[in-house]
Amino acid sequence: MERNCDVVIVGGGPGGLAAAKGAREAGADSVLVLEREDKVGGILNQCLHDGFGLVHYRAALTGPEYARRARLEAQEAGAALLTGAMVTGLAPDRTLTAVTRRGLLTCRAGAVVLATGCRERTRGAIAIPGTRPAGIYTAGAAQNLMNTKNLMVGRRVVILGSGDIGLIMARRLTLEGATVLCVAEMNAVPGGLERNVSQCLYDFGIPLHLRHTVTAIFGRKRLEGVELSRLDDCGQPIPGTQRRVDCDTLLLSVGLIPENEVGAQGGVRLDPVTNGALTDACLQTNVPGVFSCGNSRRVMDLADFVTRQGQAAGANAARFVRGLALEPMPPETSNAMAKGLPQPGVTTCVLCPKGCRVTLLPGGEAKGNGCPKGEEYARQEAVAPKRVLTTTLKDPNGRLVPVKTAAGVPKEKLLWCMERLRPLQLPETARLPGDVAAKDPFGLGVDLVVSGEA
Repeated sequence: MERNCDVVIVGGGPGGLAAAKGAREAGADSVLVLEREDKVGGILNQCLHDGFGLVHYRAALTGPEYARRARLEAQEAGAALLTGAMVTGLAPDRTLTAVTRRGLLTCRAGAVVLATGCRERTRGAIAIPGTRPAGIYTAGAAQNLMNTKNLMVGRRVVILGSGDIGLIMARRLTLEGATVLCVAEMNAVPGGLERNVSQCLYDFGIPLHLRHTVTAIFGRKRLEGVELSRLDDCGQPIPGTQRRVDCDTLLLSVGLIPENEVGAQGGVRLDPVTNGALTDACLQTNVPGVFSCGNSRRVMDLADFVTRQGQAAGANAARFVRGLALEPMPPETSNAMAKGLPQPGVTTCVLCPKGCRVTLLPGGEAKGNGCPKGEEYARQEAVAPKRVLTTTLKDPNGRLVPVKTAAGVPKEKLLWCMERLRPLQLPETARLPGDVAAKDPFGLGVDLVVSGEA
């Protein structure tokens, strides 16, 4: 098969979908997104938790909800989305080859946007000594197995690394009945957001060991335990501090690397340290007409920022095809929410991207909030904290569908609520996000609603 397109986008995650929309809105006649998975959305499809979309959509969305909005926007703009299409080659003349369900596709593009995202560092990248038993996963792989395939990865779990995905998986595993024995972090402060340390570890009493790492792995067929050691100021294990922790599962949350094999084939110059594609201020690489955005360029804090950059890359790809001057990308931003250990007596508001740190003074006055909602949130956290519960249910055909509570439920009832949900099945009437999956299943006045698609 052969095809000619104005703009071809490699990758159908938030960056690629935004690039498709941006290219169409900037005047590209034909825009094609090539996505290797069975549906677009990228990593968002397995991120059941909420907190996405605060910047771009001004709403707290789950990953599947964000992915659906981005897909609909790209389709409404007139972009074509081809799933099950694995790009295997990119030539400097912007000719792409892809393996699809219908055979080999050769696509000649006027411009190309690389939105290939990033991959996780593995055990091999951090050189943990020991045997090679089953039960060792990257945190993202475990998330995919649990949230999209309904497979439980283990029962007694140690997590290495305190980035946000590791923290979120600590909560997800606990809600599904596993015991998370601890999270080990080699640095002096956790790498994830304060809100995630609080809501994913402190809510469930999960120990966090700073300045610790895994120094040995035990077990042959299945993981039987790991050795934890304290680290000195130079990051080296301190002799005599090692101790064995018996477990059947180890999750690695030890960093992300931009994915750029396709770009490298086309001659795109990469950063030797990060492996990210090097671009100019207009997101164009050293290869004319080839652009890069999002996590394939530089690992970014939020999907919202990836969307913003993707839209700019797509628009410049369209301008390149039309022979127009390129425009600089929006200023690069980072998440304003605080990272590290929560401070006693300080609440980080999660209602908007500002992430105000609110302190309730002894006299009852609130300090640090930028709006009345911040004060209201801090008072709620101090008296009766609530959490939105996200999980999956099976529909009548056995397919997993993401669901969430329509509002927060009391923090202390999260595990009890999960037990009430286990025997439930999604009704046939619940098909689209927002549909009621169960009417007040906990007797708390909170409905369970669909938050994604099968």
